[in-house]
Amino acid sequence: MDMDMEMELKRYVKVWVLATTCLCYCYYVAARLPKGALRLLSILPVIYIFIILPITLTSVSLCGPTAFFLVWLANFKLLLFSFGQAPLSPPPPKLFHFISLACLPIKLMQKTDNDNNPSPSFMPRLLLVIKTFVLLLLLHVHNYRQFIHPYVFLSLYCLEMYLQIELVLAISAIPARALFRFEIEPQFNEPYLATSLQDFWGHRWNLMVTSILRPTVYYPVSEFSKRLIGPKWASLPGVVATFVVSGLMHEVIFFYLTRVSPTWEVTWFFILHGICVAMEVALKKMVKDRWQLHRAI
Repeated sequence: MDMDMEMELKRYVKVWVLATTCLCYCYYVAARLPKGALRLLSILPVIYIFIILPITLTSVSLCGPTAFFLVWLANFKLLLFSFGQAPLSPPPPKLFHFISLACLPIKLMQKTDNDNNPSPSFMPRLLLVIKTFVLLLLLHVHNYRQFIHPYVFLSLYCLEMYLQIELVLAISAIPARALFRFEIEPQFNEPYLATSLQDFWGHRWNLMVTSILRPTVYYPVSEFSKRLIGPKWASLPGVVATFVVSGLMHEVIFFYLTRVSPTWEVTWFFILHGICVAMEVALKKMVKDRWQLHRAI
């Protein structure tokens, strides 16, 4: 077992050394090419390498985050980079800033007029400590699974998955905060306080994925739809298309974790949620004018 883990760690190091080398190529070579088709062609080999790299890993704890960081986040950011869009374009002045922005689940916080008086960060840190403690309790609950109703245990397991994802993303952002002093936007926004599906998916859950899907899927599809159905309803196809892509990418991540053929249940789950969010947006548009308050109010 120790030998297997040692070999897995060696493969893990090789994966990230190769990934870093590929990003160096993007920074020093691809970035010098004009944005558009030529830069995209120069980056396609890197995208292919990022797709196959996680397959060499067998540990769920190493393969899962690696697949998420490289296959989803980095590849989508490189696609945007090909066409001169943020967050990698224009390239940051330092190589390691470029690498961090490319493959870590971080988004730099936009500077505002209130930057001179930053709000205290005590509460977010306290919440993170509390969530860590709750996660440890939930892991301990597994020892008493036989005494817990299956539906109750399933609910606790969903909470456990949320806490694990949030903590993994928070830990992965620590190097960027510590080494480069990046001010990073929150990766989650207390999703348990969501008031609707649109609020949950658009403003609270895994905001790093949301920030990548908007420019890569939502904005292009919505812009194209304006020519067909007009600006009022153009966002609806964009919403559905975004959820379709998200579902497909979740299937890809699950394939890396399980190495079995996809069942497409996850994709249909996201398609259903996409349709529901589109219906919510449409309903809000229809009742907006009717329920507006009087100007005097």
